[in-house]
Amino acid sequence: MALKNHPRVLASRANYLRAGEVTTQVRSAYYPAVNGYVTGAQANVNSRLGAGVLNDPRLFNHFGSGLTLSQLITDSGRTPNLVANARFEARASQQDYQATRFDVILAVDEAYYEVLLSQQLIKVAEQTVATRQTVVDQVTQLTKNQLKSQVDLSFAQVNLSDAQLMLIRARDRLSTAYANLGQALGTSQAIQYQLTPQAMPPTPPANLDQLIAEASQNRPEAESLRLQREAAQKLVYAERDLKRPTVSLIAVGGALPYINPGNANPDIAEGYESAAVNVQIPVFNGHLFSARRRAAEYELQASDQRLRDLQDRLARDVRAAWEHAKTAYEAIAPSQQLLAQANLALNLSQGRYNLGLASIVELNQGQLGQTQAQVENLSAQYDYQEAYAALQYTLGLLR
Repeated sequence: MALKNHPRVLASRANYLRAGEVTTQVRSAYYPAVNGYVTGAQANVNSRLGAGVLNDPRLFNHFGSGLTLSQLITDSGRTPNLVANARFEARASQQDYQATRFDVILAVDEAYYEVLLSQQLIKVAEQTVATRQTVVDQVTQLTKNQLKSQVDLSFAQVNLSDAQLMLIRARDRLSTAYANLGQALGTSQAIQYQLTPQAMPPTPPANLDQLIAEASQNRPEAESLRLQREAAQKLVYAERDLKRPTVSLIAVGGALPYINPGNANPDIAEGYESAAVNVQIPVFNGHLFSARRRAAEYELQASDQRLRDLQDRLARDVRAAWEHAKTAYEAIAPSQQLLAQANLALNLSQGRYNLGLASIVELNQGQLGQTQAQVENLSAQYDYQEAYAALQYTLGLLR
């Protein structure tokens, strides 16, 4: 849904398609340009132009139509280099499009797991409220029968209020999670989707150096910068070729069905055609071409450094994501042990309290410990799922 609807994906796709059209524009220099003309003119017969040009062409009334054709023969390699530059830029734009897809997929993964975690926290909070409400009801009856003090009832009520606040915050968190999921899917609506829990991912890979190399090879951002560097190199070659000759063919042809009435210009034929080959050799233009070449070389240097900086950041991101995933995975087993011990402690404290061997404080601590352990266990599981997705993202393996 996100890949079809998200505006960032659609905008990036439009940029990618636009880059392909730019390649077609540049490649059009290989083909001849043909233009048709229809011209009618009124003039003072046999007068001549007197200002603005060096020649003095004759003016006369006429109407004619014709075609002009121009064809580049060679520009000493500039056009091939410009076409190669455009192609590399288009391929880099395609990699940027893929990188945007990865960003959106990761955002969906994170929002998805956050909704699942929030739903589970609500279940824990509801269970906690129900359990503590039962304790309050029991202590209320015991207090009425003067078997427990008002202090016990106050502690039980405080514990219940804390659970009710926990439930309110969990519901608020779920509402926010649904809103984030809707935004990640490319919609402004916070739809309460029914989500299916996902299987736990495998253990994190062990070889960190291999992961760094894999990320540098797979990440679309890195491939985009490599292609941009190639494009910058081709632009350097193209700007260098500006100082070389350009050879082109020009041809014209047409008819003059109407010339001055009375055949005032008998020496003008009713049709015309001509062809020429033109060689343009740059001589001096105020250092324009040399400045353009140096600017392209500086851009190439900047591309090299941007690629180097990205590779350094990728290595850092992989290390951080790998450490986070490894830590999150290692936290699952202790959180499960913590929950088992908390359940046992609560059962013992509940039994001791029922026998009058423990105070309400001990029971409250047991309930609080169980709730915290449940939250920690759920958080550990979903933290690892998010961390594993983030690791896959840094490796360029999201699909």
